[in-house]
Amino acid sequence: MNDRSREDLPAFSLAACAEMLWRDKAIEWRASRLKELGFGVGLWNWPDHDLNKLEATGATFTIMNGYLSGRLTDDEGAAELLKTARETAQIGKRLGVQRLNLHGTGLGDGGLPIQPVDVVTGAMWLKARDTLCRVADMAEEEGVTFTLENLNLPVDHPGVPFGRAEDTLALVSSVNHPRVRLNLDLYHAQIGEGNLIELCRKCLPWIGEIQVADVPGRCEPGTGEVNYKMIARALKDMGYRGAIGMEAWASGDDEAALDCFRDAFTV
Repeated sequence: MNDRSREDLPAFSLAACAEMLWRDKAIEWRASRLKELGFGVGLWNWPDHDLNKLEATGATFTIMNGYLSGRLTDDEGAAELLKTARETAQIGKRLGVQRLNLHGTGLGDGGLPIQPVDVVTGAMWLKARDTLCRVADMAEEEGVTFTLENLNLPVDHPGVPFGRAEDTLALVSSVNHPRVRLNLDLYHAQIGEGNLIELCRKCLPWIGEIQVADVPGRCEPGTGEVNYKMIARALKDMGYRGAIGMEAWASGDDEAALDCFRDAFTV
């Protein structure tokens, strides 16, 4: 292998959300196809799928929704979140899922919060940190890793507490446990905050996964305003060698979208 071909190898572990691609195909077909193309597989809610068929694909499942209901901010919600997160951890271990994803509160139809929050109080911050500490203890017992994802409030997820990346960073860094990391979603961060390279640098010690889609439209890199090639180079220079997940719709052909994603993060 010559030097040039070594340089062209992906610096990151690439995955894609199976839920958003080939939407006319069964989920196990999508997982198998992503495996054939050399990608890991992201999933949303496990009860929606036949676990036996997913397991039989032999795909590498990189991330999955890590709870079924609950929230970070109050006693009742925290108890429900911990209960369903522990249940989900068993499924995650069965499928070999690398990261189990959390949000500030449960999401319903269209990604809207089941229990919207207009103002996050100091007491809610303290309760959220306490809940994540309990998640960390449970994750240590189960041998799994949870991530906390930032979400954008202006477009897709109004009313979600701790939606901004600066909020998820504040919580995860204060817990500072290797079993609780950030799912840094740059699509959401671009809409809500911007300054993505510096955001990545600030979050770097606590990142478990980075997710991407372009803005506007939430399609593959190259369809919008975000210079993902530059971000990829910056991440490589920072020393990041972890997972990059495309959680995006295809603007046209699904495999062409994956090619664009791979090209953007081959640096």
